[in-house]
Amino acid sequence: MPSRRASVSMKDVAALAGVSVGTVSNVLNSPNLVSEQTAARVQDAIDKLGWVRNESARQLRAGRSNSIGFVAMDISNPFFTDILRVVEDEVLGAGYAVQVGNSALDPAREQAQLHLFEQQRVRGVLLAPIGDSSDRVAQLRRRGIPVVVLDRAGQASNVCSVSVDDVEGGRLAVDHLIGLGHRAIAVVGGPGALQQVKDRRLGAALASSGHHEQVRLLTLSTTHLDADSGVRAAEELVALPDEERPTAVFALNDLLAIGLLQGFITGGLRVPEDIAIIGYDDIAFAAAAAVPLSAVRQPRSLLGQKAAQLLFDEIDAAESDQPHEHQQVVFTPELVVRRSTVSPALTRRIAG
Repeated sequence: MPSRRASVSMKDVAALAGVSVGTVSNVLNSPNLVSEQTAARVQDAIDKLGWVRNESARQLRAGRSNSIGFVAMDISNPFFTDILRVVEDEVLGAGYAVQVGNSALDPAREQAQLHLFEQQRVRGVLLAPIGDSSDRVAQLRRRGIPVVVLDRAGQASNVCSVSVDDVEGGRLAVDHLIGLGHRAIAVVGGPGALQQVKDRRLGAALASSGHHEQVRLLTLSTTHLDADSGVRAAEELVALPDEERPTAVFALNDLLAIGLLQGFITGGLRVPEDIAIIGYDDIAFAAAAAVPLSAVRQPRSLLGQKAAQLLFDEIDAAESDQPHEHQQVVFTPELVVRRSTVSPALTRRIAG
């Protein structure tokens, strides 16, 4: 058995499985021509050797491609498309191409995308992970594929990452609402397993605990961070008795905030006179909403630029056999105040 995975070939797989190279090819390309027992034996050999098929003969000869893989958590969210536009500019300027994958908050789909990039021998990967990605990142790096984790603080000091301080962002949002006089605030968003959701909720809790006056936080979890989930959350809040309904909402991203705005208007609540809303990300739609939405702004251009820069640095270091110092870059979010949280009538109502 070859001592190094990088040297494993289809011929090695065939030898271990006790079949011909042509049979291995049939298992991969025409499985209907091979018995189940033979296919199982070939797959077992592939697993034992750790062989990964290279889809391009040219890339096989070169040992690498000119592509960068980008896996977004939810490509339908303008937050990620904004970052992708910046990354694409940086990548094209450096002579690479971008291949985009969308995990859609599905761990199995994320793994499939990464495996595909591994097969294609991409030059590097930018990954906005759903959960703990340390094992998959380690596997890619063993294959000689550098990885930069995006929109998530580094899970280890030996991985480059670019993120925003989401705990501080949550604190900024709820501090703003408390400063306006709100004492009953809904925090809307999920799924709760996402680290970004955990951190923003933690920031909200820290803001509420830092005030002597009692502040009540109502947590409404959603299955997705999209506008439809925001509409459904608004319907729940509209259905509450007036005395139980929060006077403000912190939405954990702007798509939720837009859905909440739509749901409140449909349900007969005025924003911000009856209920205030603040979102997170500050996508273009936030400022263009029927009631311009306050938001915690993430510096999307800086995120994309820095992530690409760190990936290029790591690629260069790996290909020149030079040491590379991993960086965990954390940007500070910014509060952007618009009409959805500012209303003299609302302030008077809370004070009274």
